[in-house]
Amino acid sequence: MTSTIIAILTILLSSTLFTSNALAASQVSATIDKNPVVVNESFILKITIDDDVDTNALNTTALLKDFIVGRTSVSSQTSMVNFKTTQTTTWSTLLLGKSAGNFIIPPLTIAGIKSQAIEVKILAENDPLADKQQDIFISTEISTKEVYVQQQLTLTVKLHFAAELKRGSLTEPTLESASITQIGKDKEEDTIINGRRYRVIERTYAISPKNSGEFTLKSPVFSGEILVPSTRRNNMFGFSETKPVSVIGDEIQLVVRPIPETFQGTWLPSNLLAIHQDWQPDLATFKVGEPITRTITLTAAGLSEEQLPLLEMAVPKGLKVYPDQAQLHTGMSSGHLVSQKVRNFAIVASKPGEYQLPEISIPWWNTVTNRYQVATIAAQKITVLPNSELEVAPAIIKNEQNKVLVPAKTVIITQASWLQWLFLALWLLTGLAWFISTKITRSTAVKIAKGDNKNNNAYLSLLAACKKNQGLAVLSLISPWINTLQIKAGKKITATLDDALIEINNNKFQNEIELLQQCYYGKEQKDWQGNTLVALIQAINKHGLKVSKTNVLSLNPR
Repeated sequence: MTSTIIAILTILLSSTLFTSNALAASQVSATIDKNPVVVNESFILKITIDDDVDTNALNTTALLKDFIVGRTSVSSQTSMVNFKTTQTTTWSTLLLGKSAGNFIIPPLTIAGIKSQAIEVKILAENDPLADKQQDIFISTEISTKEVYVQQQLTLTVKLHFAAELKRGSLTEPTLESASITQIGKDKEEDTIINGRRYRVIERTYAISPKNSGEFTLKSPVFSGEILVPSTRRNNMFGFSETKPVSVIGDEIQLVVRPIPETFQGTWLPSNLLAIHQDWQPDLATFKVGEPITRTITLTAAGLSEEQLPLLEMAVPKGLKVYPDQAQLHTGMSSGHLVSQKVRNFAIVASKPGEYQLPEISIPWWNTVTNRYQVATIAAQKITVLPNSELEVAPAIIKNEQNKVLVPAKTVIITQASWLQWLFLALWLLTGLAWFISTKITRSTAVKIAKGDNKNNNAYLSLLAACKKNQGLAVLSLISPWINTLQIKAGKKITATLDDALIEINNNKFQNEIELLQQCYYGKEQKDWQGNTLVALIQAINKHGLKVSKTNVLSLNPR
């Protein structure tokens, strides 16, 4: 009897457990965490089945018709109460409404069981209820919706959030065939919208389309997690939980125009482009040998630093120019990207006189008036005055009798008078004396050319200045040294450094002199080392200049 009762109880218990398991997967429920929601604002759809099933059992394809489907997370839970085991599997899917209106989340099937349909209301962003619903949203502002190829536009993106962010990331905007670069760093501020406080993160992008046509600019997407109060009943400590969120800005339609067929030159589309110059010191105080700093500044709105053209300047003979590296700047002004290129040019004059600097012109396309324009710095004259502090005699050579030989100077008589004949006679006597002295010292000059450098003061002084790295002294001694070589070769002496360099006709020597001048006259002055120049001077002094052929003047030409 007892064994019979036990068997009956076992059958009943097994039947109860079988019935419980058979009814375990009898229900699938669907819920959303908020309703209504705003366009481009995320909400969470939760699908729960009261059984432990495969995590891939949920198919969300049916949701793609009306919603943007984000990531899906799956969790399983097992609990036992009074020896009763309960198992559930929950899918949490992030959804975003594509447009405003009333929509139906269709029934979804899991393990052959369907969930109920859910009606959800999607509010437009300008709906009065939208501001009260949104914990987090993105707003965008674009500088213009119609641009030319390579014309830059700016997009300002603002992420507003009233909830506490746990973590998150903001993607970049996307546009087909365009370069997109963030300008500057993120800005943060607090603001109040309809009585609700928001934290705002602002980010600005520069966008440059590469092709013409009609395009869709897709705004950035924010994905992250916010802290929310815990919904667990057994959470006695009141800890917060995280909730995934995702928001996206509105898409923007753009029209990109092609380059006008009539435009000639480097394409520079801008709504404002200007070029100007500054001088240091004042234009009226230029002197021979003293560096003049000319600063040229090019400013353009709607262009990047890379698009700004190279700034160059040409100078006439008698002037040397030493450009510095261009300085680039980019910033925002009244919602527009403004780029600037600044370049300094050090100009050094070797002769006094009046010089004509050519015009500097940059063609560009005005995107406001849709017209071709040219930004110019007009041609101008500068006057260079003599500098008594830097004047050096063209040639100073002493013969064995320690007599100084100075080449004759030309005297121009501008007014006829009895003094004219006196000056003419004195000039002839001076020239005759110089001619006789030159003939007498010719043999001495030949000895110097053969290696007798004891009296070649300019050469020795020049070598000493190079070895001591005294650049300014080197510049003042080059002309006298070259004059000695010219006299040895029977050539006419030169009075300026430029003429002396032409006479030498040595590219390495000229490059080294230009480097020396750059070190002393450039904006960023550097230490100069004379070791390389010493070797060049010694080689040139050893070989000397080519001897000029003396032309014999025939008094009785045939």
